[in-house]
Amino acid sequence: MTDQRAATREQIRELDRVAVQDYAIAGLVLMENAGRACARAAADMLGGADGARATVLCGRGNNGGDGFVAARHLSNWGAHVEVLLLARLDELLQGEGEAAANLRIILNMGLPVHEVTRPDQVAAAVRERADCDLMVDALLGTGTTGEVREPYRSAIRALNACERPVLAVDVPSGLDCNTGRPLGVAVRADRTVTFVLSKVGFTQAGAAAYTGRVEVAEIGIPRAAVERIVGS
Repeated sequence: MTDQRAATREQIRELDRVAVQDYAIAGLVLMENAGRACARAAADMLGGADGARATVLCGRGNNGGDGFVAARHLSNWGAHVEVLLLARLDELLQGEGEAAANLRIILNMGLPVHEVTRPDQVAAAVRERADCDLMVDALLGTGTTGEVREPYRSAIRALNACERPVLAVDVPSGLDCNTGRPLGVAVRADRTVTFVLSKVGFTQAGAAAYTGRVEVAEIGIPRAAVERIVGS
């Protein structure tokens, strides 16, 4: 039976904290499960990953880290994958977090990772890949609250204009997951793979135009923690 519960960004943040601190679940495990779920959805949208072409747009945070994991699995399944990174590659690699660890993995695999940080550069990079089979939006996550700034604004506009199928990772970038409203601009996805539970904003009027079909992926957070923080 489909779980009808929905969570706020604050509840999701607390679930992540509890999973890591109280249950000793490594953040890398949660990110691996999240990214693999997105890769499975991407492969389904592609009708099979082998031989398909996918572009994964990644931000500097954990949403981008989920995108790195998805890119790795899609490549392992035979897809031709390129990553557009809206951050300084050298700065991200200096970090010790889960996103940096997964970035190192795909670089070691030889996946093409293109650093694009200027608005015009981002828009051009998306347009150049507008003939690929699938775009994966791993730019901004549930923590986004303020109006979307550059270069993400240009990336989202270019992504919406490319007329290719789009899979959103956890939440369409720029969509407020509590209100279901765009923060100035938001990705219009064909499918959204969201983690743990759906988000309260996804049920609001107009949100479906951005989320497309919503699929909830279980990523390993204990059921008891979900019931304690969100309710049964």
